Amino acid sequence: MPNKASYLHRMHALDTAICLSFNRTSRHCTVRRLFRLVSRLGDGLFWYAVMLGILLAQQEAGWMPVVHMLMAGGSGTLLYKAIKRKTLRPRPFEVHQAIDIGIAPLDRFSFPSGHTLHAVAFCTVALAYYPGLAWLLVPFTLLVAASRVILGLHYPSDVLAGAAIGALIAWGTLGLF
Repeated sequence: MPNKASYLHRMHALDTAICLSFNRTSRHCTVRRLFRLVSRLGDGLFWYAVMLGILLAQQEAGWMPVVHMLMAGGSGTLLYKAIKRKTLRPRPFEVHQAIDIGIAPLDRFSFPSGHTLHAVAFCTVALAYYPGLAWLLVPFTLLVAASRVILGLHYPSDVLAGAAIGALIAWGTLGLF
Protein backbone atom coordinates (compact mmCIF):
# COMPACT_ATOMS: atom_id res chain seq x y z
CA MET A 1 0.00 0.00 0.00
CA PRO A 2 1.52 3.36 -1.04
CA ASN A 3 2.31 5.82 1.72
CA LYS A 4 0.98 9.36 1.98
CA ALA A 5 4.21 10.98 0.73
CA SER A 6 4.22 8.77 -2.38
CA TYR A 7 0.57 9.62 -3.10
CA LEU A 8 1.20 13.37 -2.66
CA HIS A 9 4.26 13.16 -4.90
CA ARG A 10 2.23 11.47 -7.65
CA MET A 11 -0.57 14.03 -7.31
CA HIS A 12 1.92 16.90 -7.55
CA ALA A 13 3.54 15.30 -10.60
CA LEU A 14 0.13 14.99 -12.29
CA ASP A 15 -0.75 18.58 -11.33
CA THR A 16 2.52 19.79 -12.85
CA ALA A 17 2.13 17.70 -16.02
CA ILE A 18 -1.37 19.06 -16.65
CA CYS A 19 -0.15 22.59 -15.95
CA LEU A 20 2.71 22.20 -18.43
CA SER A 21 0.37 20.79 -21.08
CA PHE A 22 -2.15 23.63 -20.72
CA ASN A 23 0.59 26.24 -20.58
CA ARG A 24 2.11 25.04 -23.87
CA THR A 25 -1.05 26.20 -25.64
CA SER A 26 -0.24 29.78 -24.62
CA ARG A 27 2.70 29.76 -27.01
CA HIS A 28 0.18 30.37 -29.77
CA CYS A 29 -0.30 34.14 -29.99
CA THR A 30 -4.07 33.92 -30.47
CA VAL A 31 -4.51 31.64 -27.47
CA ARG A 32 -2.34 33.85 -25.29
CA ARG A 33 -4.25 37.00 -26.31
CA LEU A 34 -7.64 35.37 -25.74
CA PHE A 35 -6.77 34.11 -22.28
CA ARG A 36 -5.06 37.35 -21.28
CA LEU A 37 -8.30 39.15 -22.16
CA VAL A 38 -10.39 36.61 -20.25
CA SER A 39 -8.06 36.92 -17.26
CA ARG A 40 -8.24 40.72 -17.27
CA LEU A 41 -12.03 40.63 -17.55
CA GLY A 42 -12.02 38.10 -14.71
CA ASP A 43 -10.17 40.63 -12.53
CA GLY A 44 -13.64 42.01 -11.87
CA LEU A 45 -14.63 44.08 -14.90
CA PHE A 46 -16.87 41.37 -16.37
CA TRP A 47 -18.63 40.76 -13.07
CA TYR A 48 -19.14 44.47 -12.38
CA ALA A 49 -20.64 44.79 -15.87
CA VAL A 50 -23.00 41.88 -15.10
CA MET A 51 -24.03 43.57 -11.85
CA LEU A 52 -24.59 46.88 -13.62
CA GLY A 53 -26.62 45.07 -16.29
CA ILE A 54 -28.76 43.46 -13.59
CA LEU A 55 -29.38 46.85 -11.95
CA LEU A 56 -30.23 48.50 -15.26
CA ALA A 57 -32.53 45.68 -16.38
CA GLN A 58 -34.16 44.89 -13.04
CA GLN A 59 -33.88 48.29 -11.35
CA GLU A 60 -35.05 48.01 -7.71
CA ALA A 61 -35.53 44.24 -7.99
CA GLY A 62 -31.87 43.91 -8.98
CA TRP A 63 -30.47 45.27 -5.75
CA MET A 64 -30.84 42.02 -3.79
CA PRO A 65 -28.95 39.86 -6.32
CA VAL A 66 -26.21 42.48 -6.69
CA VAL A 67 -25.75 42.89 -2.93
CA HIS A 68 -25.70 39.10 -2.68
CA MET A 69 -22.98 38.89 -5.34
CA LEU A 70 -20.94 41.60 -3.61
CA MET A 71 -21.28 39.81 -0.29
CA ALA A 72 -20.10 36.54 -1.81
CA GLY A 73 -17.21 38.36 -3.51
CA GLY A 74 -16.13 40.11 -0.31
CA SER A 75 -16.26 36.84 1.62
CA GLY A 76 -14.25 35.16 -1.12
CA THR A 77 -11.57 37.84 -1.01
CA LEU A 78 -11.14 37.56 2.75
CA LEU A 79 -11.02 33.78 2.66
CA TYR A 80 -8.66 33.29 -0.27
CA LYS A 81 -6.21 35.89 1.06
CA ALA A 82 -6.15 34.16 4.45
CA ILE A 83 -5.56 30.78 2.80
CA LYS A 84 -2.79 32.15 0.57
CA ARG A 85 -1.03 33.61 3.63
CA LYS A 86 -1.12 30.18 5.29
CA THR A 87 -0.15 27.97 2.35
CA LEU A 88 2.44 30.21 0.61
CA ARG A 89 2.43 27.97 -2.47
CA PRO A 90 4.65 29.44 -5.20
CA ARG A 91 3.20 29.98 -8.64
CA PRO A 92 4.01 27.35 -11.29
CA PHE A 93 6.13 29.71 -13.41
CA GLU A 94 8.33 30.37 -10.35
CA VAL A 95 9.00 26.65 -9.83
CA HIS A 96 9.21 25.28 -13.36
CA GLN A 97 11.34 27.01 -15.99
CA ALA A 98 9.34 25.33 -18.76
CA ILE A 99 6.20 27.23 -17.74
CA ASP A 100 5.81 30.59 -19.45
CA ILE A 101 4.06 33.35 -17.55
CA GLY A 102 1.36 34.79 -19.75
CA ILE A 103 0.35 37.79 -17.65
CA ALA A 104 1.51 39.45 -14.43
CA PRO A 105 -0.08 37.96 -11.30
CA LEU A 106 -2.13 40.16 -8.99
CA ASP A 107 -0.53 38.66 -5.89
CA ARG A 108 2.39 36.45 -4.98
CA PHE A 109 1.00 33.02 -4.17
CA SER A 110 -0.81 30.34 -6.10
CA PHE A 111 -3.18 28.43 -3.80
CA PRO A 112 -6.13 28.83 -4.25
CA SER A 113 -7.08 30.60 -7.47
CA GLY A 114 -8.88 33.78 -6.45
CA HIS A 115 -10.06 34.43 -10.02
CA THR A 116 -11.70 31.01 -10.17
CA LEU A 117 -13.12 31.34 -6.66
CA HIS A 118 -14.79 34.64 -7.55
CA ALA A 119 -15.96 33.49 -10.97
CA VAL A 120 -17.68 30.42 -9.49
CA ALA A 121 -19.14 32.39 -6.57
CA PHE A 122 -20.47 35.20 -8.78
CA CYS A 123 -21.75 32.79 -11.42
CA THR A 124 -23.52 30.57 -8.87
CA VAL A 125 -25.19 33.48 -7.09
CA ALA A 126 -26.24 35.20 -10.33
CA LEU A 127 -27.68 31.96 -11.72
CA ALA A 128 -29.70 31.41 -8.55
CA TYR A 129 -31.59 34.59 -9.47
CA TYR A 130 -31.28 34.55 -13.25
CA PRO A 131 -30.83 31.01 -14.62
CA GLY A 132 -31.35 32.37 -18.13
CA LEU A 133 -27.87 33.91 -17.95
CA ALA A 134 -26.21 30.48 -17.89
CA TRP A 135 -25.39 30.72 -21.63
CA LEU A 136 -23.10 33.67 -20.82
CA LEU A 137 -21.88 33.10 -17.28
CA VAL A 138 -20.98 29.40 -17.34
CA PRO A 139 -18.70 29.58 -20.41
CA PHE A 140 -17.02 32.71 -19.08
CA THR A 141 -16.45 31.07 -15.69
CA LEU A 142 -14.89 28.02 -17.37
CA LEU A 143 -12.66 30.27 -19.50
CA VAL A 144 -11.49 32.14 -16.40
CA ALA A 145 -10.61 28.84 -14.70
CA ALA A 146 -8.73 27.62 -17.78
CA SER A 147 -6.93 30.95 -18.19
CA ARG A 148 -5.26 30.60 -14.81
CA VAL A 149 -3.51 27.36 -15.82
CA ILE A 150 -2.91 28.30 -19.46
CA LEU A 151 -1.19 31.54 -18.42
CA GLY A 152 1.08 29.68 -15.98
CA LEU A 153 -0.32 31.36 -12.87
CA HIS A 154 -1.93 28.34 -11.19
CA TYR A 155 -1.79 24.59 -10.98
CA PRO A 156 -5.03 22.73 -11.79
CA SER A 157 -5.38 21.91 -8.07
CA ASP A 158 -5.36 25.66 -7.28
CA VAL A 159 -8.20 26.14 -9.75
CA LEU A 160 -10.19 23.18 -8.41
CA ALA A 161 -9.75 24.42 -4.84
CA GLY A 162 -10.80 27.94 -5.86
CA ALA A 163 -13.89 26.56 -7.61
CA ALA A 164 -14.85 24.45 -4.59
CA ILE A 165 -14.41 27.37 -2.17
CA GLY A 166 -16.34 29.71 -4.49
CA ALA A 167 -19.19 27.21 -4.72
CA LEU A 168 -19.27 26.76 -0.93
CA ILE A 169 -19.36 30.51 -0.39
CA ALA A 170 -22.15 30.94 -2.92
CA TRP A 171 -24.21 28.07 -1.53
CA GLY A 172 -23.60 29.29 2.02
CA THR A 173 -24.79 32.80 1.19
CA LEU A 174 -27.83 31.49 -0.68
CA GLY A 175 -29.19 30.40 2.69
CA LEU A 176 -28.93 33.98 3.95
CA PHE A 177 -30.95 35.54 1.13
